Amino acid sequence: MQLVIVESPAKAKTIEKYLGKDFKVLASYGHVRDLPPKDGSVRPDEGFAMDWELYRDKQKRFKEISDASKRATRLVLATDPDREGEAISWHVQELLRKRKTLPEKVDRVTFNAITKQAVTEAMKAPRELDQPLIDAYLARRALDYLYGFTLSPVLWRRLPGAKSAGRVQSVALRLIVGREIEIEHFRADEYWSVIAKLQQDGSEFDARLVKYDGKKLDKLTLGDEASAMAAKAAVEAGNFTIEEIETKPFKRNPAPPFTTSTLQQEAAHLPVEGQERAGSARSNPADRFLARPRGFGRRGQALRSRVQARDGQPDGGRAARAHHGHAARSHRPARIARHRPGGEISGLLRGLPGRP
Repeated sequence: MQLVIVESPAKAKTIEKYLGKDFKVLASYGHVRDLPPKDGSVRPDEGFAMDWELYRDKQKRFKEISDASKRATRLVLATDPDREGEAISWHVQELLRKRKTLPEKVDRVTFNAITKQAVTEAMKAPRELDQPLIDAYLARRALDYLYGFTLSPVLWRRLPGAKSAGRVQSVALRLIVGREIEIEHFRADEYWSVIAKLQQDGSEFDARLVKYDGKKLDKLTLGDEASAMAAKAAVEAGNFTIEEIETKPFKRNPAPPFTTSTLQQEAAHLPVEGQERAGSARSNPADRFLARPRGFGRRGQALRSRVQARDGQPDGGRAARAHHGHAARSHRPARIARHRPGGEISGLLRGLPGRP
């Protein structure tokens, strides 16, 4: 007889039908043992040695597994194909070895579907237990135990009614506390910058002082008002020439088309009620993606634009202003166009006020 161990009793019945009378399939009902809830279950000074204890409610079920294992010629560990499933298989094997009922031949099989084909193919490709996956489980369980039994009493004393501390929350809290300590110990340093407004051939630009008295200036070099004023006086008394002009290509992409959300964000800066903005954006599905004219600012302003109402008023600016309140109520869109050499870029914006 070959003994197969799975986690779920429902799976055990189905898999036993697929495998036939030469196989006996039993369920472990999940984990069978755990660290006892007392001090010393994990001993870091002894190479993280761990003591394990069989669950009281699993003793009867595991006795059935142990009795069946005595008569089996082969043990097949078919728990779930994840870390916890690998750990359950390892626990079952170690318990049977401790009770001296472990068969000579032990295999591990995994399958991701409970079908006859998946189960039979998995039985043809057995493997050994995945030790790195088991080590990951042991490390996680040790951390859970050490953090829980070390920090939970402190947490209970400081915060009555709090639950136990965990390995993830505790580390995250430690990082937050460390950053808060750094913020509290932060010392503000005063520093000054000297910026000159220069002009060349009618073009104005700002220049920042980076070298003074033969030394390169760092951010904190001018640390008081006196040194900053001395540097300012030296700059004002000096004559400056342009030594080098460096030209680099600059690429500017147009803003993306409006969506319903970005349209409402833009309209939030305009004197339009929130319900009118939302209703205008949703009223016409064709306006879900609206072209944003090049040069049209983030606050709804265009340098050179004309506003013309949809109904074709000859005086674009006055017509848009006159029809703004009516358009907002009836959701009639206004057309905003910007003229530039080489063509016209226009976009339909619903509910925007007219601008001259």
